[in-house]
Amino acid sequence: MSENKERISPARRILFRMLDGIEWLGNKLPSPLLLFAILAFIVVLISGIFSGVSVTNPTTGEVVEVKNLLSLSGLDYIFNSAVDNFIGFPPLGAVLVTMLGIGLAEQTGLINASLKGIVFSFPKRLLTAALVFAGVMSSVAVNAGYVVLPPLGAVLFLGLGRHPLAGLAAAFAGVSGGFGANLALTSTDAVLQELTVEATRTLDPAYADTIAVTMNYFFAAASVILITVVGTFVTDKIVEPRLGKYEGDESGDIDKLSDLEKKGMRLAGIGFLITFALMAYLSFGPLRGDGAYIESPFFNALVFVIFLLFLVPGLIYGIVVNEINNDKDVTKLLGKTMASMSGYIALAFTAGQFIAYFRETNLGTVIAFNGAEFLKNTGFDGIGLILTFLGLTMLVNFFIGSSSAKWTILAPVFVPIMMNLDYSPEFTTLLYRIADSVTNMITPLLLYFPVIIAFAQRYDKKLGIGTLIAMMIPYSIAFLLSWLVLLLVWVLLGIPVGPGAPITY
Repeated sequence: MSENKERISPARRILFRMLDGIEWLGNKLPSPLLLFAILAFIVVLISGIFSGVSVTNPTTGEVVEVKNLLSLSGLDYIFNSAVDNFIGFPPLGAVLVTMLGIGLAEQTGLINASLKGIVFSFPKRLLTAALVFAGVMSSVAVNAGYVVLPPLGAVLFLGLGRHPLAGLAAAFAGVSGGFGANLALTSTDAVLQELTVEATRTLDPAYADTIAVTMNYFFAAASVILITVVGTFVTDKIVEPRLGKYEGDESGDIDKLSDLEKKGMRLAGIGFLITFALMAYLSFGPLRGDGAYIESPFFNALVFVIFLLFLVPGLIYGIVVNEINNDKDVTKLLGKTMASMSGYIALAFTAGQFIAYFRETNLGTVIAFNGAEFLKNTGFDGIGLILTFLGLTMLVNFFIGSSSAKWTILAPVFVPIMMNLDYSPEFTTLLYRIADSVTNMITPLLLYFPVIIAFAQRYDKKLGIGTLIAMMIPYSIAFLLSWLVLLLVWVLLGIPVGPGAPITY
């Protein structure tokens, strides 16, 4: 690794040293499992210290108060909710169900065979860009990209003799950092539009009725290209050179496909296409629902859909190559998959308690409202207000992971403020989406952050929170700066941020 660093420029060497420092400091923290347990304990203590502190929602008039978990009712909640907090940890079920399908495909050898096919046919120079682009577009499937793409990115990079953590980072950056960009409309567009409409209605009901779900589409679509280019550059020029040569235990050696593997791939491919066609039929037919397509029952069941799309080809391939001869073989292979996820399951217990305690105490909501009140009282306008709003949103993202939850709190305050300064509600929502996206990948409070750590530890058993954050900070900074440049150009040219969605109000 040091030999690799000698070939880089002095500027990047300084950057690498700074990131090494962040990694060193972050890895001085306890293991993720213990860290979340400590954080949960701290939340309980803070809830006792600030018990009774309250804020008032300026729109609804509802009073939100910090709940004391050291009280009798609080202790009752801690003891009686432990199991539910674990089982109800949002990513747990999605990760385990998805990994059952992916794991079977991996255990039978289908993933490895697919990798061989990709390595020998895919233009290697485009792999990084393809990973980042796929990550950005994965928001169509809500959070499924967090589970599917980072581990596949690591496997692909390893197969090409590149550092697997660089592949994981590229995919993670696309999924999380590119969450505010897409060429298609997603459920996030619909949710944020509804919240923006309600916030606008308090000041201008007539204008609120004109806000469409496509309000940020032009900027979001252009951002796909921006994030793909910037994410590719950061991966190839900063992240991977800093990681150096991979010297872990996982093997990246790839032999050519055998005739039996080719036959298995063909039949598995047919199985995939049939399954995909069936899912497509269900999405437009029985599971279409009566509302918007992206809010249909089918899209609410995407985790199970992804499970089937991996499971069926995996079963077919396993039977063809004689990895599966009976039902006992399937049980054994699925058991191996779950055994590999044991560390994550243990981590989910403490992470689930922390997330639940933080939500139950209302600390995140109180922090967000107080931050909003602070910004309101700064007296900033124009560029100063825009930058301060971006900074506050990025800060709040470290306390509240859910995009819709944050906008539920911030929209009623800042949409009217920005309207009074002649900025449209659509433009304000766009600013929020940028700030929300760029800090997703560096906040441990992101629900899928423990998932990414679990995937990364397959290639580096000693990897800690500091290592992951140090890998992702270059993406976070680069995405923010490039988005600000694009935003400045957009404003100077006066381009609408979406169909019928001007910058000014």
